[in-house]
Amino acid sequence: MVSKIILPLSVLVLWCSCLVTCENAIIEDCGSVDGSIVKVDVAGCENLDRCPLKKGLNATLTATFTSNVNSNSLKAVVHGQIGPISSRFILPNPNACTSGVACPIKPNESYTYVLNIFVKSSYPRLNVGIKFELQDDQGKDVICALIPAKIVNKSYTN
Repeated sequence: MVSKIILPLSVLVLWCSCLVTCENAIIEDCGSVDGSIVKVDVAGCENLDRCPLKKGLNATLTATFTSNVNSNSLKAVVHGQIGPISSRFILPNPNACTSGVACPIKPNESYTYVLNIFVKSSYPRLNVGIKFELQDDQGKDVICALIPAKIVNKSYTN
């Protein structure tokens, strides 16, 4: 009887440990190797299942994290995922050290990174997964987060 309760409970605890719950949609940790996510926020995404990214406007992502390693540099990498297809989004400035993070980063220190991405009016309205990574100078993910999002018209209201 006890094993029937403990096994499902342990699976639930393990599953929950893979998610970061924040004021926004549930953000899944997709393989943070050299750090851990404290919090990820997308502006305008409070209490929603998918974060609306409004066409013709900037979307702002704020990630607070703790590093497990020393690294002289930190690079932001973003992919859009639609079903099984993943496409890299070229950032105008992928250098996280110029976007709020004081480099070099050190173990057991907390940092906050802010990313502003312009959502082009030409993008189609659709659901999209955003894979957001901050990579250290060895190319390993300090953090990796999957963010459920949707591209919406500028006039969209929650």
